[in-house]
Amino acid sequence: HVQLVESGGRLVQAGGSLRLSCAVSGIAFSGLIFGWYRQGPGKQRELVAAFSSDDSIFYADSVKGRFTISRDNAKNTVYLQMNSLKPEDTAVYYCNLPYQRRLPWGQGTQVTVSS
Repeated sequence: HVQLVESGGRLVQAGGSLRLSCAVSGIAFSGLIFGWYRQGPGKQRELVAAFSSDDSIFYADSVKGRFTISRDNAKNTVYLQMNSLKPEDTAVYYCNLPYQRRLPWGQGTQVTVSS
């Protein structure tokens, strides 16, 4: 069965960096166009970074210049490098398919940024 497993989140101080990973199993990885979402306390889930079918990359304005999405097809894994973290980046982070049929959501990984 299809499984998304996010990892790499933890407590970090403002200005710090983290790299999140999303391991994908149970489905052919190479043809999928992944993105990273986050859901902060009391907020709706939002898309923060995503690949597109035309090879462009979307970044939400709030993370542009600080976050970088990447993928390793050999490892069936999508990454989110997060630099210059801010307290407002505190959220549970998830990966999924923003432009294709959604896969079952994983459990997410908690990122907490202290000021």
